[in-house]
Amino acid sequence: MAKLGKRSTAARAAFDGKSHLSVEEAVKLIKGAASAKFDETLEIAMNLGVDPRHADQMVRGVVTLPNGTGKTVRVAVFARGAKADEAKAAGADIVGAEDLMETIQGGKIEFDRCIATPDMMPIVGRLGKVLGPRNLMPNPKVGTVTMDVDAAVKAAKGGEVQFKVEKAGVIHAGIGKVSFDEAKLAENVRAFIDAVSRAKPSGAKGTYLKKVSLSSTMGPGVSLDLATASA
Repeated sequence: MAKLGKRSTAARAAFDGKSHLSVEEAVKLIKGAASAKFDETLEIAMNLGVDPRHADQMVRGVVTLPNGTGKTVRVAVFARGAKADEAKAAGADIVGAEDLMETIQGGKIEFDRCIATPDMMPIVGRLGKVLGPRNLMPNPKVGTVTMDVDAAVKAAKGGEVQFKVEKAGVIHAGIGKVSFDEAKLAENVRAFIDAVSRAKPSGAKGTYLKKVSLSSTMGPGVSLDLATASA
């Protein structure tokens, strides 16, 4: 087992015995313990009482964080003609059609979000095996298959976060930078939890929100008090 450095040891000691904290207490603890040489991301992990192998228990959605993510999001758009021009004007990093498909098929994926107009989906559909596992496949349910390319690009650039439950019933996301002030991080945390709560599927039985934890990129995690975690 690798030996922990002084900073990691100190961080773990600060978290020792602490759990079920309020959002504000958890954020303050994480900010105080973050010691990496880069601006760490505040990460959230939510354990849900669902089995995503069943279609009526799938949880997915999108939320616009009130204070953004602090991350530069690279956006690719599948569009032609006027819609391609609209995407470029909105700030899309990559815009194309068959040429973009071929670039992706060649293994070059230089974007964090993929948007498509509906008429482009026959082309985009060929990339399912490439984009699907990376959670980059455009989907109308989260607003990434749309004719309103301008709004979709600006939302992606402005702090919108997509979420999708994994096989084990867990949702992970980055919801801000540790350098944000405590109030802004707490507001982002509550907005994300509320969005996942609203996305509760019809097939979910029993306890839906089982556990919610926060951590920084390089730091230990701490669980939240679910009774006070929502807005």
